[in-house]
Amino acid sequence: MKKLISLVAFLALAVVGQTLQAAGNAAAGKAKSAVCAGCHGPDGNSAAPNFPKIAGMDGAYIAKQLEDFKKGVRKDPMMAGMVAGLSRADMDNLGAYFASQKRNPGKAGGSAENIKTAEKLYRGGSSAMSIPACMGCHGPAGAGIPARYPAVSGQHAAYSQKQLNDFKSGARSNDGGVMGPIAARLSDADIKAVSEYMAGLH
Repeated sequence: MKKLISLVAFLALAVVGQTLQAAGNAAAGKAKSAVCAGCHGPDGNSAAPNFPKIAGMDGAYIAKQLEDFKKGVRKDPMMAGMVAGLSRADMDNLGAYFASQKRNPGKAGGSAENIKTAEKLYRGGSSAMSIPACMGCHGPAGAGIPARYPAVSGQHAAYSQKQLNDFKSGARSNDGGVMGPIAARLSDADIKAVSEYMAGLH
């Protein structure tokens, strides 16, 4: 029965993902992306660990984040200024452009013990902490389930760690309430270990 419920939930998410695909124009997005390059790199592969890699991210997911920044649903002073003049078409176009780029691989960090702990959480969750497996939404290789659940493979560990901490504190909550309760059950050490582990997924 549990397998059937999981299958139905997965298929439902797949259908939602199909309906949320950004209908942008990658060429138009590239023309608009120069302002993004300073932080995210010209192809979406940021060099700075505090700025996320957005190359290869689902286009509809990127467009939603831009819209959330513009509406103030997701808060970041720098991004608020960047998106202020963007239209919905601009957001879709930027999403399409960065989705068409290839993400540079990352490398897992941390001690062997921490990697082992993180792998257990990512692949199996924790019944003791009532935490589901991360890969249930983000996939075995960290590719995510478009458009709601983002790719985490190769992402800078420092960025992932900040996002998990923001979900934990409530500073970020624009995901429909999924990550907050999960992050709240993770220790700081767990968050750091999982972030470092995800950086090496591919």
